[in-house]
Amino acid sequence: MEFNLVQTIAIYALPVIFAITLHEAAHGYVARHFGDMTAYRLGRISLNPLRHIDLVGTIVVPLVILVMSKLFGGGGILFGWAKPVPVNYHALRHPKRDMLWVAAAGPGANFLMTCIWAAVLKGAILLPPHYFSQPLAFMAQAGIMINIVLMVLNLLPILPLDGGRILASLLPEPAAISYMRLEPLGFPILLVLLFTNVLGLILNPLIGASLMIIDSIFSF
Repeated sequence: MEFNLVQTIAIYALPVIFAITLHEAAHGYVARHFGDMTAYRLGRISLNPLRHIDLVGTIVVPLVILVMSKLFGGGGILFGWAKPVPVNYHALRHPKRDMLWVAAAGPGANFLMTCIWAAVLKGAILLPPHYFSQPLAFMAQAGIMINIVLMVLNLLPILPLDGGRILASLLPEPAAISYMRLEPLGFPILLVLLFTNVLGLILNPLIGASLMIIDSIFSF
């Protein structure tokens, strides 16, 4: 089934918005559980995507990637971001230990959404072919891919990504302090990796392995 650009955007819209915004909401929920009320006081602990959408990161960047892929072919890695949920790690009951769980909550939410979309895809495959089941299958496939990409990307051990926070929480205190001082370099490093295509070389095998795991779980 061929999709034009408008149909492609319609297929990807919900998966992109929920993948990005619920990732951030998960950080807030877990931070509150461990004692940091910052996001709660600011009204950011919500499953309402409107509270988390960033015009550029949640809408413009994914849209541009989709349009470029549609117009010029190829498969750029579809990613984006929402408004970061504010977390005061010093307000956590056990800052260094709890930081691991707060950071892991975002990728964990993406893994959970991957499984939900995989279940939707399984249901769509089992439905008799008609005008509803096929677009639903395409949307589910989009949801699986987007969430896996965000999960794998955010688990890279580079600050300020979640993987960097997880690594900092696991390092001995002196090493963790030294490592966290490198955070201002994180975004420039990511840009260099992106524009030199090294990021794709790192992510693609991890994305492929994750897809194989989902495939084995749901027996597609």
